[in-house]
Amino acid sequence: MSFLPLFLVRCLAGAWLGLLAGSAALAEGPPARVLRVATSTDAVSLDPQRVSDLYSSEVLGHITETLYSYEYLARPLQLKPQTAAALPEVSDDFRQFTIRLKPGVFFTDNPAFGGKPRELVAEDYVYAIKRNFDPSVKSPHRPALTTLGILGLAELHRQASEGGRPMDYDTPIAGLQALDRHTLRIRVARPSPRLVFTLAAGTGTAAVAREVVQAHGDGVGEHPVGTGPFRLEQWVRGARLVLVRNPGFRDETYDEHAPADAPAAQASATALRGRKLPMLDRVEWSVIAEDQPLWLTFLRGDLDYASLPYPFVPLALPGGQLAPHLAQRGIQARLTLRPDVVYTYFNMDDPVVGGYSPAQVALRRAISLGYDNHEEIRVLRRQLAAPAQSLVPPQTFGYDAAMKSAMSDHEPARARALLDLYGFVDRDGDGWRERPDGSPLLLRYASSQTLREFNELWQRHMSRLGVRITFEAGQWTEQQKAARAGQLMMWFLSWNADQPDGGQFLRLAYGPAKGAENLSRFDLPVYNALYERIHALPDGPERLGLIHQANRLLLAWQPIKAHAHRVGV
Repeated sequence: MSFLPLFLVRCLAGAWLGLLAGSAALAEGPPARVLRVATSTDAVSLDPQRVSDLYSSEVLGHITETLYSYEYLARPLQLKPQTAAALPEVSDDFRQFTIRLKPGVFFTDNPAFGGKPRELVAEDYVYAIKRNFDPSVKSPHRPALTTLGILGLAELHRQASEGGRPMDYDTPIAGLQALDRHTLRIRVARPSPRLVFTLAAGTGTAAVAREVVQAHGDGVGEHPVGTGPFRLEQWVRGARLVLVRNPGFRDETYDEHAPADAPAAQASATALRGRKLPMLDRVEWSVIAEDQPLWLTFLRGDLDYASLPYPFVPLALPGGQLAPHLAQRGIQARLTLRPDVVYTYFNMDDPVVGGYSPAQVALRRAISLGYDNHEEIRVLRRQLAAPAQSLVPPQTFGYDAAMKSAMSDHEPARARALLDLYGFVDRDGDGWRERPDGSPLLLRYASSQTLREFNELWQRHMSRLGVRITFEAGQWTEQQKAARAGQLMMWFLSWNADQPDGGQFLRLAYGPAKGAENLSRFDLPVYNALYERIHALPDGPERLGLIHQANRLLLAWQPIKAHAHRVGV
């Protein structure tokens, strides 16, 4: 699930009206209906079970499909079946979920299918979810699915990890069963009231065809095959990615009375009433990392849709209103609050900033107090953000708009006092502090050239504390690999909500999620137990209270410095 940011759209209303008006003439061969968009970072892979980054997920969301999705324009957000026929049948204890698939849903054609139509069946979801537990896949989704406690999956993973042989996908397990061609049953060890959100979120539970994975092996990430409205036509790494319409994409009109045991072709004819195609024929992504080239490309008319880079907010939105010269060109601006959080994490295994001793906690809290979130929002983000009081973002369960915490405080005097008290002082008179044992105190912050202004802000505020900081530039994909391996000391990144539950953001510090969502590698037993209670409870006052407790623990130990919840980019 993604939420709309601030973006500029070229003649959006007219374009959509034109698409609707021209759809009837499609058979006569009208010009291709193309949407040209830009992204600052290329996709990492198009293998659903291997990736969780926003850029790859955005593309995969048009190619592959999960069982459920969202009515994006509904407020509050509402779940809707995607390849499922209806919402799950759930047991009273939230431990068993029975899901019926729509018959007549087909994968796009692929040589792996031997020239025959390949229908999506329940076993495809069994296979897809199991893939997250295959040690050779190294899925970032495995910790989240492990939390669900799907019966038998952890043991399957253990056997494959310790046995040194390929995972046996044919081994039946109690927690994942294809009861028949179109019926899936999931059983979990602990109550999971929001399991359906996991089945709608991200790409880890998106259906993949076993034949395609076996045909392409490790290269399947460059040859995605799904049941969605588009298929991959071209991918030039770091430059361009093109999707084209899937002509076999189904109509969403579903006949619940179609016989479940009908042959695939018959079920398709019965279940689908007519066929509607995607409104677009083609989507072209251009990878444009720098702000100025992106802005100039949009102004030149080579993009239809673009996020507005912060440096150009004063030009495009003077006084908060769209500039007249842009409005005259038919450009529209949409301003939408995003349920995300921008944050810096500290590697808790790092000898300089990590650890659980009072001195190390004091160091992280001093760094946090010494950095000015408000200046970042005011100067760099042009007021298009709100200061974060915790990791839980707006528009999600658990967010408290009235909450005020030290997470957003800027108190350099208090920060210097903490450093002095715990022995982080200048011992050699060079103006820079050393660690209590006399060794250098040097912060190493993973960054990139596009974050130059943010780096300068960090440099200025840390210098005022007498703390040296250096910035290590690199490609985002390589930094992500290093972060998962615990090799970065500090990193600046964001996480966008993929479900309307703020409790999921607490996974950023959940011990068993180390190396996946938990890049800080924070591992505190009391916090882990609290997170598991939060996961097992249905929404309500008790769960809300536990989320607040978790927020207080994170504030006390400071493995993560939350910066802002963005409006826009």
